[in-house]
Amino acid sequence: MNLIIKIPILKANSPINYSSKIVLLGSCFSDNIGEKLEYYKFQNLQNPLGILFHPKAIETLIVNAIEEKSYLERDLFFYNEQWHCFDAHSKLSNSSKEVLLSHLNQAIESTNQQISKSTHIIITLGTAWAYRFVENNHIVANCHKVPQKQFSKELLSVEEILQSLENMVSLIQKVNPDVAIIFTVSPVRHIKDGFVENTQSKAHLISAIHRVLSPRAQSRGLYYFPSYEIMMDELRDYRFYAEDMIHPNQIAINYIWEKFQEVWMSSEVSKTMEAIDEVQKGLNHKPFNPNSKAHKAFLQNLEAKKRQLQIQFPHIQL
Repeated sequence: MNLIIKIPILKANSPINYSSKIVLLGSCFSDNIGEKLEYYKFQNLQNPLGILFHPKAIETLIVNAIEEKSYLERDLFFYNEQWHCFDAHSKLSNSSKEVLLSHLNQAIESTNQQISKSTHIIITLGTAWAYRFVENNHIVANCHKVPQKQFSKELLSVEEILQSLENMVSLIQKVNPDVAIIFTVSPVRHIKDGFVENTQSKAHLISAIHRVLSPRAQSRGLYYFPSYEIMMDELRDYRFYAEDMIHPNQIAINYIWEKFQEVWMSSEVSKTMEAIDEVQKGLNHKPFNPNSKAHKAFLQNLEAKKRQLQIQFPHIQL
């Protein structure tokens, strides 16, 4: 008896291996996948300006990175005893404007370098709802808890999102024509916008992505991974959600990660991933008796495994 409907997904023709260089940009799902890639020691850059929820924010980062923008004091503002930038997530905010500027410009530099040499770029769209700062008419990536009356809220149209996506693709391919660009929609529901409004938002994102993904998408290096559809159809049960009933829980994240592996991971990486997993678990092991001969032998064996991995893959740091 088949109790679920599985979404058919084809194996990618440009899979990820340990030589791949991966950039992940966008909503929370980028962080979920990025954490898995980090755990297994793939070469990746993950959300250098923090989580970016809507397409305009991601586009701004890509434009600024490729054009090598330098952030200046005029790009910052002081609020609630911290310096902020409307282009970045609050996790970058700092009590020192010099530190914030340094972090912003380092993020732009690293994004520029990684986009130009990456093999795979994963762009996750979270919402089509955006906030425009009334004072300068600029769409922001994050409101930083500035009073809502200073913003106007708007739903990006399919055409606006399409234009953003086409601009991202054009800019990326100009500096890196061989990169695989993987679009996906975050399975996280933005219920604060409203239930109907969240559905409308996701529909705009999906419609725009699939207009970019023409019948010749793969020949252009463009792909779609159905993380949203997997969550909505294969995992359509609240037992796959966290306590807030909005975010996927660890079971769901692991399930979607396994699906991502099936599609995007080269078959040759599985043994290396298993070896890294074994070392990671060993590093997290808490011994009953740290001074025992058995534990010392365990540590020596662990070091030998680490050395072997680092000889084979010099970029891996464990």
